[in-house]
Amino acid sequence: MRLAPGTELLDDPAADPVAVRRSLGNIARANRLFGGTAAVLWGLQRLFEDRDAGRDTRNATRDPRPALTLLDIGTGAGDIPAAARRWAAARGIVLRTLGLERLRPAAQLARSAELPVILGCAGALPIRTGGVDIVVISQLLHHLDTAEAEHLLRDAARIARVGVVVADLRRSRTAAALFGVASRALGFDVHTREDGITSVGRGYHRSELERLCTTAGVPATVSQRLGWRVVAWWCTG
Repeated sequence: MRLAPGTELLDDPAADPVAVRRSLGNIARANRLFGGTAAVLWGLQRLFEDRDAGRDTRNATRDPRPALTLLDIGTGAGDIPAAARRWAAARGIVLRTLGLERLRPAAQLARSAELPVILGCAGALPIRTGGVDIVVISQLLHHLDTAEAEHLLRDAARIARVGVVVADLRRSRTAAALFGVASRALGFDVHTREDGITSVGRGYHRSELERLCTTAGVPATVSQRLGWRVVAWWCTG
């Protein structure tokens, strides 16, 4: 069973802006070092492979888009979209990225890294149907209760023309203990250390994420990845 939701710094819209920016910087480091970024990029690779396989049989005469748009929901410092742009460019894909954030200090931090950001809530996405090509939801789902998570998955499918990638933490006592040790050794701030352990306890086993996607009515494939990660992806068009 997933642990009780708990409270994390980034769950609080009124959190101290200095603490938020410090924590997000350390979260970006953790993403690079502990598999968060790699999980999203692996999911994007699977999504593009599925899209291309579908185009062979259904849309063989359709030209590929000259550029694709990607919305990162709960973008934090904007490190995931930046990595996605680099990954795409290395494969000849033009990826135009956009973030969604409800925390103003986070949005300001992402904008300083030249990522356009919309201030808004994942519970009511301010994007029209089919308004972007790809939606990424990275380490956000575990902050939501079941009903909120199902709604977000359905809404992400609604706005994405190409597909959706969801990457989150896999619940594990071992992972929580190792993060506690590693984050202290790396000099992470106390909020990031404590919240990271809480986040792992709020994560998903593969079967739980599969069940959530099924209940939400999205045709996701779910895989378990290195670094105690779970990744779900599906094509929408």
